[in-house]
Amino acid sequence: MVSQEVRIPVRTKSLFGIGAAAESLFLYTFGFFIMLYYNQVLGLPATLAGLGPTFALIVDAVTDPLMGSWSDRFRSKKWGRRHPFMLAAPVPVTIAFYCVFNPPEGLSTTQLFLWLITFSILMRACMTLYFVPHLALGGEMSKDYHERSSVMSYNNLGAYIGAAGAHFFSLKFIFVATAGYSSGLLVPDHYNQFSTIASVLVFIALYTCAFGTRDRIPTLSQPKDDVAPFNFRDFFGDIAKVLRNRNYLYLLLGLLFLSITIGMRAAFNNYMNLYYWEFTTSQIANFVIGSVMGYGAGFLFSRRLHIKFDKRAVIVATAVGYAFFEAMPVVLRIAGHFPENGSDFLFSGVLFFHIFGSASLSILNISVMSALADVADENEARFGQRQEGMLYSARSFFSKADRALGTFLAGVMLDVIAFPAKAVPGEVDPDVVFNLGLVDSPMTIFPALIGAAFYAGYRITRQRHAEIRRTLDAPEASAASPPTG
Repeated sequence: MVSQEVRIPVRTKSLFGIGAAAESLFLYTFGFFIMLYYNQVLGLPATLAGLGPTFALIVDAVTDPLMGSWSDRFRSKKWGRRHPFMLAAPVPVTIAFYCVFNPPEGLSTTQLFLWLITFSILMRACMTLYFVPHLALGGEMSKDYHERSSVMSYNNLGAYIGAAGAHFFSLKFIFVATAGYSSGLLVPDHYNQFSTIASVLVFIALYTCAFGTRDRIPTLSQPKDDVAPFNFRDFFGDIAKVLRNRNYLYLLLGLLFLSITIGMRAAFNNYMNLYYWEFTTSQIANFVIGSVMGYGAGFLFSRRLHIKFDKRAVIVATAVGYAFFEAMPVVLRIAGHFPENGSDFLFSGVLFFHIFGSASLSILNISVMSALADVADENEARFGQRQEGMLYSARSFFSKADRALGTFLAGVMLDVIAFPAKAVPGEVDPDVVFNLGLVDSPMTIFPALIGAAFYAGYRITRQRHAEIRRTLDAPEASAASPPTG
């Protein structure tokens, strides 16, 4: 059991989760809409539509660890290591996001591509200013093995609310069917309405989280006296320290391959719903039912699973579960054992597997986020320096990499199978539709399974973590109590 002294107030964890809601609203909708918008609505070739976010990913590979090292070494008794960055980010983030979805009219293909690249990079770089310190804040809120899972459950729940809320309300109330268009997702003006509303909501949520979690600042770690402020020489040393940790490397490689699966499935999502399953916009919106049940299960059961099993076992099992559950409808369709389009049971069948896929991904995400905090303890015991920022910068990077890399790969595959631009649901060549299903599901199982194999190399058990905490807490206990005798 966690003592009352160790528990984080529910109010603080909830406000922390609001920050994740804002982050996921931007990242999810960027991954969910950007390919369809630039390819099917604006007419940009699919490969170019996928390249834009990929260029932004290259910048993220530099800015994420830079932000992690900078916030790890930042000193402020009043505001702590993380909050100054979280307070600086909301204005540029919301402006860049709005611009991505509102390119000027009359741009050529080259100009449209450059617009996408420019504002994708700006949006992702500004998100880094918030995202990395925010995740690091969650990792350092508690020293307890299980309470960390509780903190990250609120973070995961907030992330789900942001993504699912954006998904449901935008499809129900913004991307509604309009005369002259086969789907509300293909109406250009809807994207302006959506990006305006989303920008305002995210701006409010980011500041709410930053100000609402200030009560934790006095309890958070400060850089030790011998830790220098940020500089590039020590920055490369910080990278070397985290990469020397084998447990971190296994988590990192697992994240890499899992991100490929997540990103490709996200990029294909609209194509599959519109052209493969031929769902209506209202049916697509109702997939939130499966997400509610799946992510609700993650929130309720992740901490309990970590009490019963080590985090590694939970991580591996849920990675395998996510690999298969979301792919099963297409696999069964190819095998001839799934309802045909238009069947009364089609939507419920896809939804059934989506529930279990969402639950697997939710528990997996919470478990990895909690495990990274345990790795931060291990690194402090080895090097005498807290490095949550550096460690969580990888999680920040891959949460964006899954969308960018997946969007790029999906764009390439769409061109390979010759999927037409500005296509009409129900009028696409059946062979092209079959190939769409093939590249969406059976092929995306394998990267997730490779990720599960790497996750199996993680070795910090609860017993090992208890030993690490005893090592870290012994000097603190000695300093707090004068010697006797």
